[in-house]
Amino acid sequence: MSEAENPKSVPAGAVLEASKGMLQKQLYAIFTTPTDGLGPVFANIENHLAFQVQLEQDGIMYAAGPLWTDDEQSWEGEGMVVVRAESRAAAIAIAERDPMHTSGARSFKVRPWLINEGSITVRLDNSTQKFTFV
Repeated sequence: MSEAENPKSVPAGAVLEASKGMLQKQLYAIFTTPTDGLGPVFANIENHLAFQVQLEQDGIMYAAGPLWTDDEQSWEGEGMVVVRAESRAAAIAIAERDPMHTSGARSFKVRPWLINEGSITVRLDNSTQKFTFV
């Protein structure tokens, strides 16, 4: 099979054209990994979580949380944070402010993420005035 028949990458414009009827919401995923075990992570967890909550309150955070091990039985300190930003450079600047990263407890990688498909269901039970997200 030739490179033309099985390319290793496709220009972003071609992906946008192919999915032009879809959401095409550009967000940025920050993958964060411990640099020297969990001790430094736990030493910075309170400040990190306060930073995360502030991102949420400022409307920057889309979602965040820990990444379990593949067997879903433990946590090795990895996490993912998805943010709204104008560019990858702006998302990197957000990640650089995280106390986990300023302290050196974790390193990070930022990847652009285009949301095209999926759904969110919100249920409101009037009797209890509680929301459930599915």
